[in-house]
Amino acid sequence: MTKTLSFNMYDICYTKTVDDRKAYIEYIDEQYNAAKLTEILRNVVEIIGARILNIAVQDYDPQGSSVTILICEGSSPPETKVHVDNPSVVAHLDKSHITVHTYPEYHPDGGVCTFRADIDVSTCGEISPLMALNYLIESFAADMMTLDYRVRGFTRDITGKKMFIDHELNSIQNYISQDIIDKYYMIDVNVFQENIFHTKCKLKSFDLDNYFFNFSVDDISTDEINLITAKLRKEMDEVFYGRNLPDKI
Repeated sequence: MTKTLSFNMYDICYTKTVDDRKAYIEYIDEQYNAAKLTEILRNVVEIIGARILNIAVQDYDPQGSSVTILICEGSSPPETKVHVDNPSVVAHLDKSHITVHTYPEYHPDGGVCTFRADIDVSTCGEISPLMALNYLIESFAADMMTLDYRVRGFTRDITGKKMFIDHELNSIQNYISQDIIDKYYMIDVNVFQENIFHTKCKLKSFDLDNYFFNFSVDDISTDEINLITAKLRKEMDEVFYGRNLPDKI
């Protein structure tokens, strides 16, 4: 039985100049470089009760990072040697893995920048990646999130009867703390007979200053505030609903 959690987070920002846009991308790239992502994934491994077999990391040029951690359950990993001067390590997969990839990008015209991080936690056996969900949400403090959880394959009980899921679940929200649920609008789309669970989240609060990079509301006119607010809300709604939306007249 394989259990996979896909966690996609989005952070939105508005920059007024090309230089500020470059500075924001550089800031995000530094905040979520391979070393920081490795630290987050190490904590995920500890939370779900797995053990690390090996780690592969990569920082990309001009921006973006990837980390893959190979994990096992229930037994100690083999001894490995790590070469700190080697920027990339490749290893064989035991039976489970955790990966993260980052994607900083921006709108070519409108000043809106969007940072996305994709995390996949895939486990076999009794451990569940859902146990680390609250930690992941708190680690990124995202504006929007897309959460997918699916169970594949089967295991058998001691009588030989097949089990296609070994834990009670009717929504990913069952594993999200109430204080986090209170912060987000959430929509579920679940296919129970296929053990497929999907939850989309969008932050309820909207403080415009939280979305500005290197300037504040006090630095711009009312007309600019209204224009930028419309652009940011459109970006968030398009990500949340997964489709391009027409400009409001």
